Amino acid sequence: MGIIKADIELVNPSDIVLAESGHLSENNIRKVEITALVDTGAYMLCINEEIQAQLGLRHMDVESLELADGSIIKAEVVGPVIINFKNRNTACRAVVLPGKSEPLLGVIPMEDMDVVIVPLKQTIDVNPAHPNMAQKILK
Repeated sequence: MGIIKADIELVNPSDIVLAESGHLSENNIRKVEITALVDTGAYMLCINEEIQAQLGLRHMDVESLELADGSIIKAEVVGPVIINFKNRNTACRAVVLPGKSEPLLGVIPMEDMDVVIVPLKQTIDVNPAHPNMAQKILK
């Protein structure tokens, strides 16, 4: 299938709340556009320390994680963070990987946004069966 990448925007939702209440200018909402590796073997969104610093996301937990090479690390979990992709968005927690590690877009946020992998274009896109709005299965 090759390497699949996705251009997404990450936003600190706390800043949106502050802007809506008049305590922060909309121009000061912390957001960043990134290219993430689409990893259907990862459950969560994974960001690096640089992205965490730019967004100022709140510490939530520390979790033990198994990496693709089988090694186990302890990593900070932060959030929530909003992921925007085309006409889709979701809010989720994110694992903070060390240094400038490549960000990963895992399967849980992808399913929540109802996006599909497009192998020929080596990217993701909105589910063509539901082009206007994400559809979820609740059964």
